[in-house]
Order: sequence, then C-alpha cells, then structure tokens
Amino acid sequence: MLPNTGKLAGCTLFITGASRGIGKAIALKAAKDGANIVIAAKTAEPHPTLPGTIYTAAEEIEAAGGKALPCIVNVREEQQIVNAVEKAVKTFGGIDILVNNASAISLTGTLETATKKVNLMMDVNVRGTYLTSKACLPYLRKSKNPHILNLSPPMNLNPMWFKNHCAYTISKYGMSMCVLGMAEEFRGEVAVNALWPKTAIHTAAMDMLGGAGIEKQCRKTDILADAAYCILTKPKTFTGNFVIDEVLLREEGVKDFDVYAIAPGHPLMPDFFLDVESDTTSTKQERYGAAQEEKKLSGSQQEGADGAKPSGPVAETFRVIQGAMTEEYVRSTQGVFQFELSGDGGGTWFIDLKTKGGSAGFGKPPVAADVVMSMSSADFVKMFTGKLKPTLAFMSGKLRIKGNMALAIKLEKMLSQLNSKL
Repeated sequence: MLPNTGKLAGCTLFITGASRGIGKAIALKAAKDGANIVIAAKTAEPHPTLPGTIYTAAEEIEAAGGKALPCIVNVREEQQIVNAVEKAVKTFGGIDILVNNASAISLTGTLETATKKVNLMMDVNVRGTYLTSKACLPYLRKSKNPHILNLSPPMNLNPMWFKNHCAYTISKYGMSMCVLGMAEEFRGEVAVNALWPKTAIHTAAMDMLGGAGIEKQCRKTDILADAAYCILTKPKTFTGNFVIDEVLLREEGVKDFDVYAIAPGHPLMPDFFLDVESDTTSTKQERYGAAQEEKKLSGSQQEGADGAKPSGPVAETFRVIQGAMTEEYVRSTQGVFQFELSGDGGGTWFIDLKTKGGSAGFGKPPVAADVVMSMSSADFVKMFTGKLKPTLAFMSGKLRIKGNMALAIKLEKMLSQLNSKL
C-alpha cells in the first residue's frame, strides 16, 4: 500500500461517480490527507441492489479526515454539472482536481445494443467527461497544481476490443481522447492523464457482469486509489500519460501486490483493452485454427444428422447437464441457449431452460434461442468444468455472445452450481 504524504491537504477534488466503487476509494484516500471532496453522483436515495449514496459516502469521507460536499449530479445533465461546480467553488473557494470516474457499460454487440444504451454510454462516458472537464477548467487553471484524471484506457486499436462491444469501446476511448486533446490544449496549465487497471477490479459493476465468485479474480479498489493518489500528487508537468495502475506503483517502489488482491494467490483476470502478448498470439492462432476446424465440422454435424451419436468431452458435458436439470433451474432461468462450437465434438448444441422440464443436447434447440454463444469446444468444456470463467472467455475474445446478456449472466450462475457435478 502507498502511504499518504499529506500533499492533498486542503485541496478540493471534484469526483464524478464517487458514491461507491473506484470513485469513493479515490475520495477516501485523498480524505486521509484532509482534502475537500465534492461527491458528484446521482444516487441520493438508496439503490435496491447497489451499495451507498452520496450521503453515506460523505459520512465515510468525513470520518477519514476530509470535508465532504455531496451533490446530486447526473453527468448527462449539463446544468446539474454547472450547479455542482458553482456550489463547490462557493463552499471550498475553488477546484484543484477533477476525477472523471462516472461510467456506463453494456458489453453487447452492435445489433444487440439498444439505442438507449448507446445513448447512455456516449452521454455518460464521452459527453459527461467532456462537459465536466469544460465546467471545471476555468477554476482548475487558477489552482497551483491542477489535475484532471479520467478513468479510461490506453487506446488499443486491436479489433478484438471492438468486435464484441463496439459502442462501449468507442465511449471509453472517447474519454481517452479527451485526455489526448486536453493534455495538449492545456499543457503548462493543467495536467490531464488517464488511469486504467491492469486487472479486473472488484466493484458492484463487476459483480453484475461476472456473477458469483468473480471477486476472487479481482483486485480491491485500493490499488486504483493508490495509483490515482500518486498521479494527483505529481507536478502538473506530468501530463498526457495513459497510466496502468500496477506499472506506476512498481515504479514508485511498491513490491507487495497481494495486499490489493481479494484472494491473494488466486489467478487475476486481465482488464479490457490490455493485450497480454501471449494471449494475442493464441487468439490469432485460434482464429486460424477455428477456420480449419470449421472445414472438419460439417462432417461431424453430418454424422449427427445421420443418427450417429456424438461422443467425447462435449457430449459428456451435455449428458451431465441434462442429468442435472431441475424444474428450479428452468423456473429461475427461463432462457434457451444455443452453442456453436468449433473443434472436436463441435457443431450446434443447446440447453433449453424455458420449456417444461428443460433439455440439453446436440442440434438446434426445440424453440428459438435467446442467446447464441460461439467458442471452441475445448474452451466450452473448460468453461463448464470451472477451469475458464465465462467473463474472462468473453473479455479475451474466446467467447462470442449474441442475444440477451442478462440471460447469459444467469447461465453463468447456474454453471457455478453445476461445476461440482462436472
């Protein structure tokens, strides 16, 4: 853990999305120095499933040694941003640091992303970041050591990061382009940087995306709070950087990263937009391999059509799934899943958790599928035996999902219960 230095004492930080998660962690770290924190977030009333409000965050910030100003701000509403900025200046005399943390996510393909979700991601991630920066900049320019910090990734143009969730990627890279442009525009006046985690971070959003058990593959928000603190205490000449949390902290002399792990020693999931060299190579090889396998596939599907029963690990997995089906699974899931598998034992397979009693097996489902998942049969077997997390498979491009993402997440929850039987 990075110790506090006291350098942010008396500084005013305007943090969007600070009622929970990463935004709140950054706020609490600064509060230990005695900083003033403007909590610019929209949760004023307790949310049915998400923890914390701007008022509970304010209590924690004050208890940590800071001063808190909770402001109801939906960054989609420019007037709410402007009002909060004016209130912050009136209360604390100025703004020294802006952290653009508020973000919206939908990991869906182009045809599956509803227009309102596209609008939400563009409005919150790109437009919200741009307008909040614009509103704060006149005050930041008057500060001795002003910083803007966007929670956004380095711009990696590997198509892998676009193909599964084009709209989300565009919106996050929009935040990064704000860094690129504003760092140059305000060079010498205001430092503008981006911060991104090397591994998945355990937040309420990750719980929703990854389901039960995902936290073991994540780090705590503390690692981003430490990395942000490190950036925000540097001089304003440190600008235009796309910082990865672990890389920066290693440079600062941090050696023990187990302190940041939810489950020390457990393998960590890499975050979006960061290519692991070996992963990139294997993805290319798999893409070539998949094309070769698809040529063989038509033959194995033909055998199935002729009445020969498919065999091997995939067939065995579906046999176990069929045996483990219960009315409870069907009632709680209400979804039909189709799997397009390449490789040995590949072809089209299905799990029907909608029709009475449920069923699973080779061929197309008896009714139209709600979700179609495409992957190699080897990865499918790994996924169903708990050796490959669906979230990691999806993020690394090994699993492609079309259709209802909420149902795909429900299936993952069922998988974790089935793993003991597989």
